[in-house]
Amino acid sequence: MNILSLFVLIPALMLLGLWAARNLNQVRGVMVAGSSALLVLAVWLTVAYLQARGAGETAEMLFTASVMWYAPLHICYSVGVDGISVVMLLLSAIIVFTGTFASWKLKPLTKEYFLWFTLLSTGVFGFFISTDLFTMFMFYEVALIPMYLLIGVWGSGRKEYAAMKLTLMLMGGSAFLLIGILGIYYGAGAQTMDVLEIARMHNIPEDMQRVFFPAVFLGFGVLGALFPFHTWSPDGHASAPTAVSMLHAGVLMKLGGYGCFRVAMYLMPEGLAAWGDFFLVLTTISVVYGAFSAVVQTDLKYINAYSSVSHCGLVLFALLMMTRTSCTGAILQMLSHGLMTALFFALIGMIYGRTHTRDVRELNGLMKIMPFLAVGYVLAGLANLGLPGLSGFIAEMTVFVGSFEHTDVFHRTCTIIATTSIVVTAVYILRVVGKILYGTCRNPEHLKLTDATWDERVAVICLVACVAGLGLAPWWVSDTISLSVEPIVSQLCVLNP
Repeated sequence: MNILSLFVLIPALMLLGLWAARNLNQVRGVMVAGSSALLVLAVWLTVAYLQARGAGETAEMLFTASVMWYAPLHICYSVGVDGISVVMLLLSAIIVFTGTFASWKLKPLTKEYFLWFTLLSTGVFGFFISTDLFTMFMFYEVALIPMYLLIGVWGSGRKEYAAMKLTLMLMGGSAFLLIGILGIYYGAGAQTMDVLEIARMHNIPEDMQRVFFPAVFLGFGVLGALFPFHTWSPDGHASAPTAVSMLHAGVLMKLGGYGCFRVAMYLMPEGLAAWGDFFLVLTTISVVYGAFSAVVQTDLKYINAYSSVSHCGLVLFALLMMTRTSCTGAILQMLSHGLMTALFFALIGMIYGRTHTRDVRELNGLMKIMPFLAVGYVLAGLANLGLPGLSGFIAEMTVFVGSFEHTDVFHRTCTIIATTSIVVTAVYILRVVGKILYGTCRNPEHLKLTDATWDERVAVICLVACVAGLGLAPWWVSDTISLSVEPIVSQLCVLNP
């Protein structure tokens, strides 16, 4: 029994427990026990990985295992983790744990909601531990499918439209991804689907890489909100229930950046050399367009959704710069964005649950009415705009420093354009914070509202601690991912050390 398989087994046991649960307390008990076990397992794995690296372990992947699943197509259940996978698993476990408490009072159909929520989590964990292209794609699909019901049934606003739009666009991306995976498999000789083995062979013909690289990058990039295929994201986030928004923006969108780096760039470096500048332009547009779009929004969820487009665009932007520093910054940005966006969506859901509105124009003076939630919102905003001491600063600084290592005009021009998003982000964050938290409350009904309950405080405190911890002590994350970034970056055709 490989230890990594527990990340799939525990959610499977949670599904059985939820199916057998007969009342709300039992449902909550299963979710708390399961999400706590996943968090403990993720923390243990992180510590064990750091100890192994500290002891001189040099294997590219640790805790590996492989079992033949379907021999005719060389499909294996292969698992393993490097530093990038470890921090993504830790992020996922944190979001699932806090999302459980953020959904504590969700009704109706609480049991059914948590069943789909857990299935979504299963796909996410399975994707990050997989090293086989087929099993990776399978878990990727498992993570996408529950979104339709979670938004369409438990969402708000134009939930049917948002659920259908999200599903169709992401399934369209999956079609491109499947084509690209088949191209990789047959281009590598149709002998294995193992990512590490294909990378070592490095025998995919250059002309095939040029054809299939854009399919794989686009397939994953749709989930990473790549312009112009990002339009599902704001509608999906705005209509999703709180914990689903947390998991979707905090973790699910990271599958896009992770897949682009681990599969498209790692396995097809010549294809990257041919298409890199084209996709770099698109990601630069995503960064700036998302920030400017957030400025003109009046719905709190739409503001955060467009902010996610900008920050996830920054992940792909940094990866396409192809320097060791920028790629390290991209992983830091994935972790930072996952934490602070989950915190944002949790707080927005808590505020909406009390005021029944997300319209910035109808909210005023909440600092005096619900100080705990207001302080949490301020901290999330400061992390988003890159205040030193919080996670956003170290991530964005690493991204831009690594991107500026290029000396050619094209790359530096893209970097300068992308940095304008920092100023725009400060504009919409400070505007919203000043508008909804300070001043005098003009709605008499809001004066009767209460502050956060114990379950809400658990979720907020955990996420705030993680955002501050990453900002104040980023070196452990950097040490965790540095050795894992190196072999992938070394594989790329275009390097500017």
